[in-house]
Amino acid sequence: MLPRSTTHQVPSRPPTGAGRNVLRLTTCLAASMALLAPVLIAAEPAHASAKRIRLGNSSDVSRGAWSGPAHTMNGSGAVVPATMTKAIDAIRGGTGSLDVVVLAGSAPTSGSATPECDTVTRLAGVNSCTTWTLTTRNDGNNSAANTDIRNAEFVYFAGGDQCDYANWKGTALQASVKSVVAKGGGAGGGSAGHHINSSIVYDACDGSVTSDEALYDPYDPYITFTTGMFTWPNYANTINDSHFVSRDRMGRTMAFVARAIEDGLTTGGAAWGVGVDDGGSLSIDRNGLATVSGADAFVVLGDHRPERADPDRYLTYHDYKIWRLRPGQTYDFKNRPTCGYYLRSIVTGIADSNLYDGTPVTSCQ
Repeated sequence: MLPRSTTHQVPSRPPTGAGRNVLRLTTCLAASMALLAPVLIAAEPAHASAKRIRLGNSSDVSRGAWSGPAHTMNGSGAVVPATMTKAIDAIRGGTGSLDVVVLAGSAPTSGSATPECDTVTRLAGVNSCTTWTLTTRNDGNNSAANTDIRNAEFVYFAGGDQCDYANWKGTALQASVKSVVAKGGGAGGGSAGHHINSSIVYDACDGSVTSDEALYDPYDPYITFTTGMFTWPNYANTINDSHFVSRDRMGRTMAFVARAIEDGLTTGGAAWGVGVDDGGSLSIDRNGLATVSGADAFVVLGDHRPERADPDRYLTYHDYKIWRLRPGQTYDFKNRPTCGYYLRSIVTGIADSNLYDGTPVTSCQ
């Protein structure tokens, strides 16, 4: 999708009540039918609803120390080989091999049952890749799944529904994934998996919000957050968003940032939205340096309270600081820059023109 045009009308009130409920019910019924689709290949049942498929070597790597952490943050669900390779090489220090676990809240409805592992096992330095499909909250306490996670060196959250992943908060799985990063491994994901890896998660548990809806009302019922899931080193106070340009999500990320500050969900009165477009990926190293691959990424900083953020009221927020990062460019999340951004505002629900590009106010040279 192209960036916003130079004119932008105040959005009409989005559907409410029965209208939105019908849409939500239709979506839920479609998801339920997808779960009933025939299983494409045999999978090992390890729990009432948990499914495990392992590719590669049957035995895990045994090694005393790893060189991470490293992370990948993808705008769409698929693994991006360039950034996944960087993460693998960083974690293993360029020698030996490691094990990867892919976590999914539902099985693919067509094609391979292990699309992420199909890509991962073709990369150098991979000993095995195991896909776990966990469809209930209680599956987060599945002992076999948690053993695989703790024995792995990288955990990848597949695309799907980030609410499924947020529901694992408080289960053993949450602690198991944290243990992988703590030992010098890594974590990442795409689309929904990108969302769950930020410190403030737009969980979409009550429905998905559009930019116009979010700017009309930053307290729209579809805007719900999960906090306290994961806060990776150097990545605090972040809110990830995916399919960023293709689905015109800058406006809603601006609303998320304003809400996070207004509700005190961040420290220091600031929040950073991190939007990655389809095909794009951020590779984040142990020092917090993110490098962009594939397609553009955006960092949206709100560093003060919104001028107005109230229920059923248009959002007003002046001077978001926005960095557009093209492939090959970097952003330092450990030492967050104070230069190189352009400014955009939202006034009574109306966004400035050309949200996705601008001339930097200050140069970092």
